[in-house]
Amino acid sequence: MSVSDTPLTPPARHSLLARVAALGPLLGLLTLMVVATLLNSDFLSFSNLTNILTRAAFTGIIAVGMTFVIISGGIDLSVGSMAALIAGSMILIMNALVPHLGNGWSTIVVGMVCALVIGGLAGLFHGVIITRGRIEPFIVTLGTLGIFRAVLTYLSQGGSISLDQDVGDHYGPVYYGSLLGVPVPILVFTLVALLGGVILNRTRYGRYVQAIGSNEQVARYAAINVIGVKIATYVLLGLCVGVATLLYVPRLGSASPSTGLLWELEAIAAVIIGGTALKGGHGRIWGTVVGAVLLVTIENVLNLTNIISVYLNAAVQGVVIILVAFFQRGNRR
Repeated sequence: MSVSDTPLTPPARHSLLARVAALGPLLGLLTLMVVATLLNSDFLSFSNLTNILTRAAFTGIIAVGMTFVIISGGIDLSVGSMAALIAGSMILIMNALVPHLGNGWSTIVVGMVCALVIGGLAGLFHGVIITRGRIEPFIVTLGTLGIFRAVLTYLSQGGSISLDQDVGDHYGPVYYGSLLGVPVPILVFTLVALLGGVILNRTRYGRYVQAIGSNEQVARYAAINVIGVKIATYVLLGLCVGVATLLYVPRLGSASPSTGLLWELEAIAAVIIGGTALKGGHGRIWGTVVGAVLLVTIENVLNLTNIISVYLNAAVQGVVIILVAFFQRGNRR
């Protein structure tokens, strides 16, 4: 019997099935794209595909940071409210700087730095309260979800905070511009995903995050700085929320209490659909990217067809999350 005729051993078959299962999110996305193309030939147009990827960039960037948090065994329900607060604060800061620095890039750069600092500090607050205060991440971030959005509502007096028109004109290319025909948000999303993949899979920090999510007690015995690593995951997520907000502000030039609504649902859904275990321990950045694109594709298909009302988009996403969680049962430890 030749080597090629040798039947697969049980471990080999198991490995093959595991690899096929790992490609599930990508296969699901490709299947959805085929169905969408059959329903509407405009789906595969360049403008529609770039529109999908641009819209996926916001929650996709946040989902990259969320992947680290969930792999470490945590969760953050406040990212939508955090993005709204960062956007409103950033606009107020830039408007206040116009009389001193003008309406050019000096004001915009300072506003960008402030957005990243606010995001990082919010993540640091979450990490410290969760680890040092020994409070469940669900409780802490549920509380800050209300706090962040209430503060923005107070700052805007229940209305909206608008960016200075001249600053908005200079800032616009950050969202509407492109490089070699590729929109800037897609390029930033790609860069963040690549950087996240390298950190998770090629650095000691990434291995520590996965070890803590697998078994926190064993990680402590292995002399891993569990508290420091977990705090860093929330800071990383806060920075990702800040980056996503940098792209969001020039899109509308304003922030209101409804800004970032349900972004936490979409970010967590993208992570879970991408194959990251909700209980932590393992996950993959490329899967999160596919999950983010898949969610926006569902919305896009609903817009292009009349199968289901687009108002039911959140319901469809909820069904997808439940189905994925159902199929993940076999991976629970």
